[in-house]
Amino acid sequence: MVRIQLDKIKTYAKNNHVPIMQDSGIEYILEYIKNNNVKKILEIGSAIGYSAIRFASINNDIEVTTIERDNNMYKEAVKNIKDNNLEDRINIIHGDALETNIDGKYDLIFIDAAKSQYIKFFEKYKINLDKNGVIITDNLSFHGLVEDDSKTHNRNTLQLVKKIRKYIEFLKSNEEFDTEFLKIGDGISISKFKNNTCNNL
Repeated sequence: MVRIQLDKIKTYAKNNHVPIMQDSGIEYILEYIKNNNVKKILEIGSAIGYSAIRFASINNDIEVTTIERDNNMYKEAVKNIKDNNLEDRINIIHGDALETNIDGKYDLIFIDAAKSQYIKFFEKYKINLDKNGVIITDNLSFHGLVEDDSKTHNRNTLQLVKKIRKYIEFLKSNEEFDTEFLKIGDGISISKFKNNTCNNL
């Protein structure tokens, strides 16, 4: 049932040019969730609900809170969550993540929204991270452009690449967190509070 619905979501994403996580990237996160007993997840950037549904589908103990500001994306995500019978474990919030206040602590915070705001998202929501939790960020390679921006001459894209590089430097120099960078999917980072004991894969 879930696999059929996920195939429909992936087809919709492809046909409507909606960016969703690459298979290798999301599979890595799913394994991380399983291996580290992650139960509460906060996602910044729902899009059409694909990753939230994948996370919640691992087992019935997982709860996901996800935030999406785009109205059309939000509506499609609500529909997909309902189609997969996950309304009781996925709480989707329609709003700007920079203006939304979230209570409680989370085992995993997943940042996959406006790349130009990654530093602000990280700084805002780190207070919601459990002491042994992780912040995972996607799209740090941005189709290989972060490593080699000569592949594009689009001004807006180049500006975005510069902001992703700035975020990477922010993570590398962060005094509160240790970050591992993985060349999986479109490039992900895993940030943990310094000296935490959470197991990696």
